[in-house]
Amino acid sequence: MRRRTCVTLLVLSFISACESNNESMDIDELTNFANRYAASWSGQDPIAHSMFYAEDGTLRVNDGEPAVGRAAVEATARSFMTGFPDMVVRLVELRRVEDKIQFHWHWTGTNTGPGGNGAFVDLKGYEEWTLNADGLILYSQGHYDEDEYQRQLAAGSQK
Repeated sequence: MRRRTCVTLLVLSFISACESNNESMDIDELTNFANRYAASWSGQDPIAHSMFYAEDGTLRVNDGEPAVGRAAVEATARSFMTGFPDMVVRLVELRRVEDKIQFHWHWTGTNTGPGGNGAFVDLKGYEEWTLNADGLILYSQGHYDEDEYQRQLAAGSQK
């Protein structure tokens, strides 16, 4: 319960910092969106996940090739979901940085998909979102420590 209170306070702080007239989501809508988005990463349904994006939305993970459009976002999500069938993504906090929303997450999962090595991965990172007027993600830039991810994957292959 204490963690939920902290998340609620962080979200309230985030919303109160949103002074822009362009901010179309209230606290409940934004929290709902972020929690549903996290659940969609965990849900093993890449089509449902892609629906959080505008038709021409973009997902870019670290310095990787951007996935542009829902079909490409779906393919990127599918690759993570296939590789980590028990993947769980949780909302940690939301932050406002200028006109962007930072969705901070905690991701765990075991690499047991096709070609997987059984490595358990436990990472924290964030996506920086630009939302369109309809409240969908127009652009998401994902960030996580790629070296740490590779270290955890390699540790699993040494079992």
